[in-house]
Amino acid sequence: MDSDLFCSAMEFVAGSGSVLTSEQKAAMQTSFVILKKNYKFERVLFWGKILGIKEDYFIVQGRGEDELKDRKNLYSFNCMDWFLLPPATESMINEVSKTAKGHFTGDPSFVYEQVGSDINLSEIDKLSVHQIDEEVSVVPRGAFIRTPQGLVHINCSFSGLSESEAKKLDNFLHFSEPKNLKKKSILELAGRNLARDFLDALSDDVPEGSWSLQLESGGQVCVIRSLLWPGLTFFHVPMTLQHGHVYIGPGIKNLSLPFQL
Repeated sequence: MDSDLFCSAMEFVAGSGSVLTSEQKAAMQTSFVILKKNYKFERVLFWGKILGIKEDYFIVQGRGEDELKDRKNLYSFNCMDWFLLPPATESMINEVSKTAKGHFTGDPSFVYEQVGSDINLSEIDKLSVHQIDEEVSVVPRGAFIRTPQGLVHINCSFSGLSESEAKKLDNFLHFSEPKNLKKKSILELAGRNLARDFLDALSDDVPEGSWSLQLESGGQVCVIRSLLWPGLTFFHVPMTLQHGHVYIGPGIKNLSLPFQL
């Protein structure tokens, strides 16, 4: 969620148990300003909190000119001292899936050792920020556009989904490089504005039923929760620019979901 909406946005997602103390909120708001200046970010977002056994990881994301590709993630234990997360690579993701399993300890120096392998992964390598972003990062349809140069920017003309649009899952998109869209035929893409409709819709996800969409606060706020990554909550206030998501959970994917639906 955007740091400019931080306080009000936390109220919208509180129904999922996504809460911070008053001290943590105050420290976060100070950190947003400092991080934006020091790292020269265009925007700073509160990404969420990954729960550990000893300590919790607070995560902040900074974005550059391209909202989709220019991202840096930082972590902290006290919301004041921040450290950069190493960028995720395909080889690292594959090793993590084989080696680092179970709950986070909350110790960044903890090393996961794999029997029969010389590769040792620290807990920082395991932090599942990149994977969660790739699989369940959510935005409303039309909130972002892709320029002719291929850059992804905030759509300045976006004024929010209507109340009827906010009730349909196909009006919410994955904010990651599209995968399903590339498989669609020219006939299926006919009539689409690819400057605006360049992302995959949540309604195309497999298995069907991976998302829960509800209207809360007397029907004034649309709230979407991921069942694949429990702890991911998205909100959007129809007819306004207010939208965002936050992850507060153990950082563990629900691999049993297909058998639970």
